[in-house]
Formats: sequence, C-alpha cells, structure tokens
Amino acid sequence: MALQPKKHPMPVQNPEVRARNFGEVALGYDDKTAVSEAQRCLNCKNRPCVEGCPVNISIPEFIAKVKQNDFEGAYQIISKSSSLPAVCGRVCPQETQCESKCTLGIKFEPVGIGRLERFVADYHNVNFSGDIAVPEPNGHKVAVVGSGPSGLTCAGDLAKKGYKVTVFEALHIAGGVLVYGIPEFRLPKTIVQKEVETLKKYGVDIQTNVVIGKTLTVDELFGEGYEAVFVGSGAGLPRFMGIPGESLKGVYSANEFLTRSNLMKAYREGAHTPIMHAKKVAVIGGGNVAMDAARTALRLGAEVRIIYRRSMEELPARKEEVEHAEEEGIRFELLRNPVEILGYNNPDDRRDPQNGYVCGITVIKCELGEPDEKGRRRPVEVAGSEYIIDADCVIMAIGTSPNPLIKNTTEGLEVNRHGGIIVEENTGQTSKEGVYAGGDAVTGAATVILAMGAGKTAAKAIDEYLSAKE
Repeated sequence: MALQPKKHPMPVQNPEVRARNFGEVALGYDDKTAVSEAQRCLNCKNRPCVEGCPVNISIPEFIAKVKQNDFEGAYQIISKSSSLPAVCGRVCPQETQCESKCTLGIKFEPVGIGRLERFVADYHNVNFSGDIAVPEPNGHKVAVVGSGPSGLTCAGDLAKKGYKVTVFEALHIAGGVLVYGIPEFRLPKTIVQKEVETLKKYGVDIQTNVVIGKTLTVDELFGEGYEAVFVGSGAGLPRFMGIPGESLKGVYSANEFLTRSNLMKAYREGAHTPIMHAKKVAVIGGGNVAMDAARTALRLGAEVRIIYRRSMEELPARKEEVEHAEEEGIRFELLRNPVEILGYNNPDDRRDPQNGYVCGITVIKCELGEPDEKGRRRPVEVAGSEYIIDADCVIMAIGTSPNPLIKNTTEGLEVNRHGGIIVEENTGQTSKEGVYAGGDAVTGAATVILAMGAGKTAAKAIDEYLSAKE
C-alpha cells in the first residue's frame, strides 16, 4: 500500500457556523481515519518523536496499538507518561515538538501525532468506566499549589507512586489556565474536568477557593505535615504597554477578558458576569492568547482586528490557530504598533476624545530591522505613518507575569527580575528546601506541554528527595 504523503485532514465546523458558536471547532478523527493515519508511522528504531515530547510519551508504541485497533491499549501507554492526554491532544503545539522530529516529515507531512493522541484519549473517556489500580500509600504527604497543567501533572505522577497529594486551587474550579484561559471552542471544559476526575480516582485531593499566600502560606503547609511543596501557580499577572488611554472603559487584559468568558460563562445568554459585547474590537499581540481573545470577541458579535508589530512569518501563535482565525473573518493588521488608545466621555457624546470610553486606537506603521537577542527582526517605527483604527474595545494580549503573592509570603524563595521563581533546571528545586516549582510560575507564560514537563520533572525530584530523607 502506497504511503499517504499528507496527514488525514481534521474534520472541523464550517467557519461561518463556528464563528457564531462556542462549540469545539475541531471534531476529531473516527476509528477508520485514526487507524489509517497511524499506518503512516514508520516505527523508527531511534524514536526521534519521543525526544521532541516534553513528557516523553512512547509515541511509536501507542501508534502501533492504534494500527492494531487496540485503542484502550494505546491509551494505557500514553497515560504512563501523561496525566492529561485529552488536553494535550488538543492544545499541545505538536508541530514544533514531537511532529517536528518525525522522520516521515523529512519528505512528507509528519504523522498527526497530536490528532491520534486526542482520538485515543477521547475513545478512552467515552468507552472506559472501570476501576483504576490505586497504589498502596507510602505514608508521605505532598502539597501542590495550583491546579493548572504543571500542578496536575506533578500531583498525578506522585499519586501513582503512593503519595498523599493535596492540590490547592485559588479559583472555585480546578484546571487553572486550562479552564480560565483557553476557550471552550478549543478545549471543552468537560474534557478538563474528566481529566481532573481521573486524578481524583488515584487519590488526589483537590481543595478549591484556597489562595496560598493568603488563606495559607507555604511555610504553614509544612506546619500541617506536608513534607514537600510544589508551586505551579502559573503566570496570571497581565502586562500592559504603558501607552496613553489604557485606563479607559473598554480596555481589557486578555487574561480578564478570557476569564470572564471561559470561567464565568459571560458568553451565555442572560449571564450575570459583565463583559463588553463590543462592535469593533482591536486585539494587541500575536500569540495563542491573542488568537483566543480575538476569536472569543468574534463569537460575541464583534468585528475583530489583530494588531501585531511584526509580519505573519514572525507571528508566534500556532499556524492552525492563525488559519482558523483567518477563516472565521478576523483581520490582521501586521507591522503595526499601537501608540495611543482614544476615548470619549459619554457613549452619546463623542466630542471629548480624552476620557471615558474607548473610541479608537492610534497605530504607527513598522518595518523589520536587525534581529534581536532571540533572532527575531526588530520592528522599527516609520515616522509620520500614524493612523486611527475605529474600536470600542481593546484587548491587550502581550504576555503575563507570575503573581508575586507566593514570593512575597514565602521566606527564602528567590525569584528573577521578571518575578519567576528560580529553580534548578533538572529538578525544579527552589532556593528553599523542600519547595519545588515549575510551569509559568518559573518561566512566565509558555505552553501547556512545557508546564506538564516541568511538573513531571519536579515529581521525580520530590520522590527522590523524600526517599532519601526516609
């Protein structure tokens, strides 16, 4: 049988339909398509795809099971390495990680590893309801701060080794950024809760509405009998540009805008959570969060533009997300940089352009100059090229920083100049004995799978630390 050169396409909702609903865009493979895609795998002996996976899933082995129609067997292989397979199959940037290493990708399109992982996880979640083999308790207690991808991964890995793990979550629902940051149309919240319920079956205790640093401190956790603490509190502190007009009504951080929509369901008819249903929205930034904010605003009925200071080639968002945004009708204003947000005093009086409500944004054209320290060409503003874009809402999606609460309430915890907790690279060990950290709390905003990798690294180090003490 001839090898198919391209991945099997992912079935998706029609762009014109999905642009007006919050249902999941990608619909997933069926059994026949999954098996056919798995048959494209060359089963390389050197397994380069595994090298590209931050949590080291045995990719050829699970794909081999899919070829044999043993979908549950494939899930069991994945779950040995990943606590969140249904999540990773949807939001992990496989194109720059495992799939970028795929040998088949040298000549053809790489195997759709992420699509197969999603299929296998969804198959398991629909068809499997059996008991989980819970390990014998080993007598040790570990606290995990934050129920995002790094925290859930650390908790899952430790629970599977017999540790009594308690996860402390500041919000009223577990899931961290998976719940408040990623929209329903990319990651349905029922999927996240299913993964959380699986961890609970392993004995993980999740306590919500507990703000570590306020309700309890890290030091008080040790006083309550926890022998190690993992901090996976994320990076929820939004950044702004410092340009005039950022205090106007109608200016949001992407963090706030997405939290109101995703966590508080502001998109639903009759929702009590306030959120602006704007007519013209400008989203500042070019990452995945910018795409999420823009596509959410579109579904709330707005005409949306994404303003980014570099070209499409430098856009950091996933290619798939950019393509979906374009298909849905979102416009890209590239090589443009905002210099001022314009406002007026009253919705019925546009005569005062200085205060009150957003009425537009002034941008300046840019050209690409010499590369910066990361190798990306710097945007250089073109003098005298300013013009105004009409907008009644501006969403800032230019990054986030770790919240300083834990740092400020934990003695002996060192952070860098960006507020990220300083850790040993191969262990996640912080400057404070018994305290480990990982994910966005260390790196600043990054990907779900990198946060999971950090949680996995820390779990291994915590196990070694407590075993050595014993």
